[in-house]
Amino acid sequence: MTETTTAATPVPSSPPQTAPTSFIRALEIDVRFLGMIGALAAIWIVFDILADGTFLTPRNLWNLSVQSSSIAVMSTGMVLIIVMRHIDLSVGSILGVTGMIMAVFQVSYLLPTFGFNHPAVMALTLVAGIAAGAAIGALHGFVIAYLGVPAFIVTLGGLLVWRGAAWAVAEGKTIPLVDDNFKLLGGGADGSIGATWSWVVAVIACLAIAFATVQARRQRQRFHFPLKPVWAEVTTITFGCLAVIGATLVVNAYTLPAVLARRYAEAAGIEVPPEGLSVSFGFAVPVLVALAVGIIMTFVTNRTRFGRYVFAIGGNPEAAELAGINTKRVTLAVFALMGALAAIGAAISTARLNSATNAQGTLDELYVIAAAVIGGTSLAGGSGTIAGAMIGALVMQSLQSGMVLMRVDTPYQNIVVGIVLVFAVWIDTVYRKRFK
Repeated sequence: MTETTTAATPVPSSPPQTAPTSFIRALEIDVRFLGMIGALAAIWIVFDILADGTFLTPRNLWNLSVQSSSIAVMSTGMVLIIVMRHIDLSVGSILGVTGMIMAVFQVSYLLPTFGFNHPAVMALTLVAGIAAGAAIGALHGFVIAYLGVPAFIVTLGGLLVWRGAAWAVAEGKTIPLVDDNFKLLGGGADGSIGATWSWVVAVIACLAIAFATVQARRQRQRFHFPLKPVWAEVTTITFGCLAVIGATLVVNAYTLPAVLARRYAEAAGIEVPPEGLSVSFGFAVPVLVALAVGIIMTFVTNRTRFGRYVFAIGGNPEAAELAGINTKRVTLAVFALMGALAAIGAAISTARLNSATNAQGTLDELYVIAAAVIGGTSLAGGSGTIAGAMIGALVMQSLQSGMVLMRVDTPYQNIVVGIVLVFAVWIDTVYRKRFK
C-alpha cells in the first residue's frame, strides 16, 4: 500500500465579514441597556407629570446630575466586586470615615501649615482620603482573600466598624470645610465650568466618541473579526454626539439667579446690561469627575489584563486559578480599588455639604449596590458594565429626586428603592435563563 501525502494549501485570510443586519444586533447594544434607558425616560416623564412639570427643568436635571455623582463613582467599583461574586456592604461607612478623615486632616493640619486656600491643601486632602480608603479596602480584601472570611461578613462588620470610626475621628462633631478649592468638588455656582468650557468639553467628547469608534473598527479589521455595518458605526457616533449636545444644552440652560449673577459680574468687573446678565452654570465639577472615573474604569475593565482577570474569576474562579491567575491578589486589589473610589465619592459628598458629618454615607451601600444591579451587573458573577452602573445610579437618584418633589416621606422612599432592587434582580434572573 502506498501512502500519499497531500500538502495543505494555505488558505488566504478572508476579509472581515459584515456583522448581522438586524438593527439592534448591528449596533451591538445590550438589550438590558436599552431597557434601562427606556425605564429612565419613563421615570422622568411620569415624575414630570406628577410633579406639575418641575422635574424636567434645567435646574432639577442639573441638581440630579450632581446628586448622582458620588453614587456613580462608587458604583463603578461595585461592578467589579459583584462581577467577582462578592459584595461590599461597607462602602457607605467607608465614605463616612474617609470624609471625616479628610475634613479633620484639612482643618487641623493642612490649613495651619499651608494657609487659607493654598493649592496644596486640596491635593493633600485628596491624597490622604484616597490613601485611607484604599487601605481600608485592602484590609477587607486581605481578610476575604487570604483568611477565607466571606465578603458578606467582612463588609458587614466593616459597615459597623467604620461608621463607629467616623464618629471617633472627630468625637461626634461636624467638621466644616474651609478650603474653597476643595469645595469646587461639590458643584454649586463656583464648582461649575460655565457655558464656554462646557461646549469645549462637548466638542472633545464628540471627537473622542468618533475616535474610539474608528479605533474599534480598525482593531476588528486587524484581527479579522466581523465588522459592524458602516451605517451602524455612523449611528453610534451620531447618537453619542446628540446625547452630549443635549446634555450641554440642558446644563447651559440653568443660569445663576439675578442676585448671584450681579455679584458675579461685580467680582469679575463685568458691566451688567439693563436687561440683566445671564450666566450659565455649565457642567458641574463633580459630574466631570464622575465621567472621568467612568472612562478610566471602562478602560481598566475592557482594555487591561487586570480587567480580564476580574471577569475570568467571576465567570469561573476555579478555572481562573488553574489558568495561573493569582485570584487572591486580584481580590485584594479589587477591594482596595473599591475603597479608593469610596474616598473619591466622600470628597464629592463632603464638598457638596461643605462639611463632614457622622451620618454621611448612611444607606449609600444600598444605592450603590442597586445602581450596579439595575445597570445589568449579574449577582451570579461574570458580567456587568461600567456605563450600565452609572446609568443605574442616575435611575436611583431620579427615583429619589422625583419622590422628594412629590413630598414623599423618607420611609416610603426606602420602600420604593427596596422594591426596585428586588425587581432588578428578578429581571436579571429572567434574562440569564432566557438568553444565557
